[in-house]
Amino acid sequence: MNKTVIAFIKVAIPLSLGVFLIYYSYSKFSPQQLEEISAYFKYADYTFIIISLFFSLLSHMSRAYRWNFMLEPLGYKPKLLNNFMAVSVAYIMNIFIPKSGEVSRALIVKKYEDIPFDKAFGTIISERVVDLLFLFGFTAIALLLQYDTLSEFLLNLLPISTIYNFLGIILVLLILFLLALKFSKSAIIKKIIRFFSGLKDGILSILKMKRKSSFVVHSFLIWGLYLLSFYTATFTLNETSNIAFSTLIITFVVGSFSFAFTNSGFGSYPFFVAGILGIFSIPETVGTAFGWIVWTSNIASIVFFGGLSLLILPFYNKRK
Repeated sequence: MNKTVIAFIKVAIPLSLGVFLIYYSYSKFSPQQLEEISAYFKYADYTFIIISLFFSLLSHMSRAYRWNFMLEPLGYKPKLLNNFMAVSVAYIMNIFIPKSGEVSRALIVKKYEDIPFDKAFGTIISERVVDLLFLFGFTAIALLLQYDTLSEFLLNLLPISTIYNFLGIILVLLILFLLALKFSKSAIIKKIIRFFSGLKDGILSILKMKRKSSFVVHSFLIWGLYLLSFYTATFTLNETSNIAFSTLIITFVVGSFSFAFTNSGFGSYPFFVAGILGIFSIPETVGTAFGWIVWTSNIASIVFFGGLSLLILPFYNKRK
């Protein structure tokens, strides 16, 4: 299977899933319900969306600043603006090809800050591990607040047998990969080993940081801003402005997972947000409208700042 076909599959599958979820969710609505959803868009208070996006922008700035704490032990200190633009480009890339943003982010600092790709990519992996821990932390809080509700919702989406099968396949593939690295003598495997050696330096940079406390503070700040951004957005509709704290946390968690593990939540974010809000007696039309308002506003912001960064990067670094 050539690279073009693989690249096409990586784009086509998540996009097809998003299109299917959009079709599936909207096919259930009557013409009257579709008019109701349209009305929510019309009468929403977008002032709160602007404030919400401001908090999101602050989280991106904090992420860009935090990145230097991991790069400094490796002997690099890129400009903050280059970090921010690399982060912005990463978000826009993830819209089209899931997880391609991490690669593009490392490539940008390689080009403009002379940081080896493998080392930069290693720090990004470490960063994502930290982010995943925070997401699991919020998930634990959500489970403590509404265990029965959330577990029923998630198991209806992913039966426990499917989860076990998936983990089993991942384990087998990992074992085969490690065996190939250990015993194979091919040139390709040797290149992979050299790449992983540099990757390891990037990943372990988190243990060598001089300012660990600052890294932790910014990690909490990033996720606090994510939650604050989502909380502010709930005020855009009267029907979602008074949701309970437990509902807020659970909806935030479900929305975050859909955003993190698809191409920026296309189709899946509104679908899952509406589904979880529906469990708490919020009409599906309200949940769908709210999900789309939050998603489209965030994507518009990502496209604006990501596109602007792509234009500015060559000029800002022209002297290099």
